[in-house]
Amino acid sequence: MEAGRILIVDDNKTLLNALELALQPDFESVTCISNPKQLPFILQTEKVDVILLDMNFVAGINSGNEGIFWLGEIKKLKPEIQVIMMTAFGDVELAVKALKMGASDFVLKPWNNVRLLETIKAAARIKVSQEKINRIKGESNIVSNDYMKVTEMLGNSPAMKRILKIIDKVAPTNANVLITGENGTGKELIARAIHSKSLRASQQMVSVDMGAITETLFESELFGHVRGAFTDAKTARDGKIKIADKSTLFLDEIGNLSLPLQAKLLACLENRQVIPVGANHPIAVDIRLICATNCDLDEMVAEGRFREDLLFRVNTIRIESPPLREREDDIILLANHFLDHYAKKYQKPKLLLSGKTKEKFRHYNWPGNVRELRHAMEKAVILSEAEILQPEDFHFRPTAERDESRNTLEEMEKVMIEQALSENGGNMSAAATKLGITRQTLYNKAKKYGF
Repeated sequence: MEAGRILIVDDNKTLLNALELALQPDFESVTCISNPKQLPFILQTEKVDVILLDMNFVAGINSGNEGIFWLGEIKKLKPEIQVIMMTAFGDVELAVKALKMGASDFVLKPWNNVRLLETIKAAARIKVSQEKINRIKGESNIVSNDYMKVTEMLGNSPAMKRILKIIDKVAPTNANVLITGENGTGKELIARAIHSKSLRASQQMVSVDMGAITETLFESELFGHVRGAFTDAKTARDGKIKIADKSTLFLDEIGNLSLPLQAKLLACLENRQVIPVGANHPIAVDIRLICATNCDLDEMVAEGRFREDLLFRVNTIRIESPPLREREDDIILLANHFLDHYAKKYQKPKLLLSGKTKEKFRHYNWPGNVRELRHAMEKAVILSEAEILQPEDFHFRPTAERDESRNTLEEMEKVMIEQALSENGGNMSAAATKLGITRQTLYNKAKKYGF
């Protein structure tokens, strides 16, 4: 059954009955009315995808002006509805006029049933595609222009320069990417940067928060469902994977998936096919996959909490999003950027950070990373009473101040890794076993310390 709600408007009740019987098996709903004056009420109270509109309603008058009038009224009320004009008189000029006014097609009575059905299906698909785009914008967390301005990728630190270089290399490919890092480090921003520089940039990236999807809704949300698949499935719905066809699918917090859901996701990714809930046939999809997590997936694999084959599937390229404390050169740059943005947003005069405030920022550990910095700047701008912001305008967690103990622990870790590698002749696997960590974890830490 095709997705689509059809409304037929014709004064010939015999014709209406015939059309209703012919179209009901192929569409979600088919409604018939003989009086076009009912149109305004129906369009305001019911959902309609395609209207088959007769051109003539008054007996003996075959000018088609009535149909043209009601076409105009439909387009005023619901411009997104696809309208197919019907007439028994093959007036080419009238057809052109209707098409210029927004009709999607034109059919002559008597019509060929096969052609009529295909015409309606084509119009319904156009309407469904429009709804899909709107759903992407409304439901898939498509980032707003304001958000993009606030969180654009800024940074002169070595860590950021490495990431930007990787993005430039990876973006033009279709390689799956796994982005790891602490909360608030900008993992989704990296995903959007990759998408914006990819060959799929003309399409909207689709984001899914895997941690927010319950097990019962997982298949419907990702794979979609057909009408009647379950109690509340009154209409068919595409899943997020189908919506992302020809685009980029971003699966955030993939580490939060249970093992049974991991298996279902893996089957879809391996075959690049989805089977909507209640359907029998798979639908091919062409997606570019980017995943993100703040979990240590290698450790989860070792503990049996994450499927190794799924990790292999999503981990073609891995990008580690660094915490803000490791981007000391970027802290003041980002702070000033957020400061300027929120000053404009809240119509405040140009604000500055005092020298002592900058020093406080450099010595703070930023456990919430860039997200915490952004929120701190917004709050300070809203509450500011002076043009120069002082340290007392910012209240941070006292336990997050940088101190020598953190540096000492890092030094101890660095020495232990260096010693383990030396004792095992540089063998990463043997050194990881000695240290009691996974090889990937050791690799990440060795890279961090420059070994």
